[in-house]
Amino acid sequence: MEKNRPEWNRISEALRKGVEEGVFPGALALVGREGKVAFLGKSGYRSLVPEKALMHKDTIFDIASLTKPLATTLATMKLVHEGKVSLDQPLAEIIGGPLGEKENLTLRLLLCHSAGFADWKPYYMELVKYGEERRKKVVRELIIQEPFAYTPGKGCLYSDLGFMILEWVIEKAAGESLKDFVEKHFYGPLGLKRTFFAVNSSAPKYGKEQFAATEECAWRGRVILGEVQDENAFSLGGFSGHAGLFGSAEEVFAVANLLREHYLGLRDDFFSPYIVREFFTRQDIVKNSTWALGWDTPSQQDSSSGKYFSGTSVGHLGFTGTSLWMDLEKDVVVVLLTNRVHPTRNNQKIKAFRPFFHDIIMREIGAA
Repeated sequence: MEKNRPEWNRISEALRKGVEEGVFPGALALVGREGKVAFLGKSGYRSLVPEKALMHKDTIFDIASLTKPLATTLATMKLVHEGKVSLDQPLAEIIGGPLGEKENLTLRLLLCHSAGFADWKPYYMELVKYGEERRKKVVRELIIQEPFAYTPGKGCLYSDLGFMILEWVIEKAAGESLKDFVEKHFYGPLGLKRTFFAVNSSAPKYGKEQFAATEECAWRGRVILGEVQDENAFSLGGFSGHAGLFGSAEEVFAVANLLREHYLGLRDDFFSPYIVREFFTRQDIVKNSTWALGWDTPSQQDSSSGKYFSGTSVGHLGFTGTSLWMDLEKDVVVVLLTNRVHPTRNNQKIKAFRPFFHDIIMREIGAA
C-alpha cells in the first residue's frame, strides 16, 4: 500500500469532511486496484454514545444488506456451481410445499428483486411472541402468506423478504444453515477472522471495543453494539438472508477480490468464472431495472457509485451506512464502511456523500 501520495491525502480529506459535516460519526474506506489494497483510511469515531471512541482500521461493522451479496448470493452461487439448484428452478422443487401462489417463483426472480415481494415488513413485532427456535419457520410462513405487491417478473422492488426466502432455499439445498455454509466454503478457506454472523445465543466473538456502534434502538432500549441492528434479523437469532453479517474493510475487500479474480478468469477454485459472470450480468427482466443477480449495477443517473464507474460494475449498499462497488473494467474496488445510523437512523446525508466520495476516488486515481 503506497502512502503519502497526494491523491490519498485528498481521499482522506473527503472522509474527514464527512465526519465534520455530520454525514457519519466515523468511517473506513478502502480502495483496491488490480487486486491489491492501494488505500485504507479511517476518520472519526466508532461510537459517540454512551462514550466517544475513535475509529481504528480493523473496526468491525454491522454491514447490514451487504449480507445479501457477501453471504446469501455467495452461497447461492456455490450451490448453482455444484448443480444443487438452478436459477430458473421453481421454489416448490427445492423447498417443497405448501407454497401457494409462491410455488413457481424462481431463484432468478428472487435475486434480481422481481419476485413480487414487498420491500419490508415489521415481522419482529409478531415473532417475539414465539420461542426463538420457532421463529424462522414462523416468518417463512408469514412471507408465503403475504399477498404479492406486484405481478412477479413485471416489476422490481428491492426486498428483504425475497432474501429471507433465499436463506430457506440455501438451508434446503445445502442441508445446513447459511451461517455454517458460508463459513465452511468461503470465510474459513479465505482465513477471515473478522467476518461472521453475530448469533444472539453465542458468546461474543470480540469485545465491544472492536465494533462500530449503530443506532440507539427504541425497541431494544439500548445503543446497538456488536449485535445486529436490523430488528427482523435480531428477532431471528441474529441473522437472516437479508442482514446479520459483520465484517472489516479489509475482509470485505477479500471477499470482493475473490469474486473479481473468478470473474476475470484468474482462478476457478471456488466456482467457475462463468457462474460469477452470470451473477454479475444485469438481468433486464424488467425494463429499467438495474439489478443483476444479488448485485446492483450503476444507474444512468444518480447512482450511488457516482459518475465514473463503468457499465461493467457491480455493487450494493447497506442500511447502516456501508457500501461496496467494483468496477470490473477499470479494475477498481471501493469499500466504504460508516456508522451513519449512530445514534439515529434519521441521518440521510450518506445518500449525497456516496456518489461524491466515489467521484473523488475515481478522479484522483485516474479512472474518471
